[in-house]
Amino acid sequence: MLLLTFTHPLPSSQLTRLADMAGRAIDEVREHMAQFDHDRPFAAQVVELVDAVGLTPAQWQTEAILVNPPAFAPVAAVVIAELHGRMGYFPAIVRVRPVAGSVLQEYEVAEIINLQAVRDAARESR
Repeated sequence: MLLLTFTHPLPSSQLTRLADMAGRAIDEVREHMAQFDHDRPFAAQVVELVDAVGLTPAQWQTEAILVNPPAFAPVAAVVIAELHGRMGYFPAIVRVRPVAGSVLQEYEVAEIINLQAVRDAARESR
């Protein structure tokens, strides 16, 4: 499985947890921190960000990809739309949360959300 991280890197303990949750090994991690210029259109910047991942069109459509999305919601939404266009479906994403009771600010993997399954279930409500 390929993990695409568009936010802060995850420590090795969290990568292990993700692999356990997904039921498969993380073979590769590609980190592309989303730092955006608020004076430029986000859609164009997202294309540049996703292009920098370096996958071929065939890889986008056939690789097992898990996405750790950007933390800034407007950028995350545009990234997901761009990925859907390249992949042909919504990717699964990682949700992290603050560690309860930690003295220092720490985060942990909370869940993997299969966005395509969410979308498919929502279609039943139409």
